[in-house]
Amino acid sequence: MMYVDAHCDWLAYVDEIPRALVAANAVASLETLEQSPRHRHQKAQLLFTVRGVINCEVEDAVWIVPPQCAVWIPGGLPHTVFGSGEVECISLFIEPPEAPNLPNECCTITVSSFFSHLLLRANELPELYDVDGPDGRIVSVIFDELAAAPVEDIRLPIPGDPRLKKLTDLLIAAPADHATVAEWASRVALSERSLSRMLAEEVGMSFGRWRRQLHIVLALRQLSAGQTVKAVAMDLGYESASSFVTMFRKMVGKPPSRYLLERRR
Repeated sequence: MMYVDAHCDWLAYVDEIPRALVAANAVASLETLEQSPRHRHQKAQLLFTVRGVINCEVEDAVWIVPPQCAVWIPGGLPHTVFGSGEVECISLFIEPPEAPNLPNECCTITVSSFFSHLLLRANELPELYDVDGPDGRIVSVIFDELAAAPVEDIRLPIPGDPRLKKLTDLLIAAPADHATVAEWASRVALSERSLSRMLAEEVGMSFGRWRRQLHIVLALRQLSAGQTVKAVAMDLGYESASSFVTMFRKMVGKPPSRYLLERRR
């Protein structure tokens, strides 16, 4: 398994393997993911969710990775990984060729059926695969698919200001609280105008959109763990399941049931 007591030694070893792609050769479980310390590695990492939801936390955001999606973590970026619900994932460490059109920042990537089969195949590659043989060609196709894969903005931006971080914790602790923007601002010793200005500067969102993004993050965790749409809607403070579904569709582009069904397929 990747996340064990020898975690740092394993990552140092991975960085030294002279191949553009290195598979962890294990399907990580929730129990091991919970033990992931904050770490970094020279190679980039592609973490593909087979089942469940993976959360990847970097300095300024938490990235949510639902089933059949992957998170791309650039090399050298400090991060930690943990799971929600029963989780299975595949981890690939990548040192891309000199001129690939791969993401420069942490992002969530939609994985097609073809791409998912490639990733499963990559997990079986020998450590020192033949670069000029069939295995090397598989790796080349993986890079092509990775460069072409659609990117989804399933993340919660985390502000750097201590007052806004405190507000983040308050919102997560009480997602159903219907307080006004002015009331939330007063709880962290800010005026409504200052709160709005600081959020715009630090996360590029209004308070309302930032809070809805938080609800999407929390909803995906709960729905993937098996909770019903109605139960999630009530937990998040919506008057009805339909009002929650309307919000989800506006933010994600499709209703939650369809979104999760497509991911599971």
